[in-house]
Amino acid sequence: MLAKRIIPCLDVKNGLVVKGIQFKNHRVVGNILSLAKRYVKEGADELVFYDISASVQKKLVNKNWISMIAEVINIPFCVAGGIKTLKDAKEIFNYGADKISINSHAINNPSLITEIADKFGVQAVVIGIDSYFHKIEKKYFVHQYTGDAKYEKKTVLETSKWVKIVQKYGAGEIVLNCMNQDGVKNGYDIKQLRKIRKICKVPLIASGGAGHINHFYDVFKFSDVDGALAASIFHENIVNINKLKNFLSRKNIEIRTHANY
Repeated sequence: MLAKRIIPCLDVKNGLVVKGIQFKNHRVVGNILSLAKRYVKEGADELVFYDISASVQKKLVNKNWISMIAEVINIPFCVAGGIKTLKDAKEIFNYGADKISINSHAINNPSLITEIADKFGVQAVVIGIDSYFHKIEKKYFVHQYTGDAKYEKKTVLETSKWVKIVQKYGAGEIVLNCMNQDGVKNGYDIKQLRKIRKICKVPLIASGGAGHINHFYDVFKFSDVDGALAASIFHENIVNINKLKNFLSRKNIEIRTHANY
């Protein structure tokens, strides 16, 4: 069994790390480099950086901080933000990223997934899916351009259908951003994740809702995801990553601890 991954997420806007609730009302929480170095020291398995303003502003993620990150950390990291061509992906890899994540632009052009996977390998291509439960239809739908509430929109894609589609195009990993849970700290959307796990044959990462150390145990135990991504709980020092890993290990969750590195 592969060890479960703990992945801090850093949403970046105008060069600073920010955090919102349900993808809205973002506030500044820290410096990119300081937080990245802290999470490496605490034992994070990898880091994810989302430039949340890039896609809505129709620009590529700022590459300057990518190279700075690559110089100061020694764990894998993934970058997302405005990647809409193979050339864009190549630039980000050249600046030091280990993976790239595409979201809104994959919806606009699914073949982009295949292009990048063919060139750099499926292990380097992560698909971010922003999933929101709509009470009227009683279904989960994919949302697009969620980095800015002014531009965010619901697509016609049901989340489960999009998960199947991106795998056919060559997605190497899927991060399911459960928007209803994002930032509210009430736990991951176990129900949705269990459903997606049944149809997801590539690594599945849970995102949205962590507010207590037990939430990580629950998501690994009851939805069988491969990793748990979280932001506020780490940014606000609610949970230390090393202590979290020791807790999970005692609960018989296969996890990398400092002793395993």
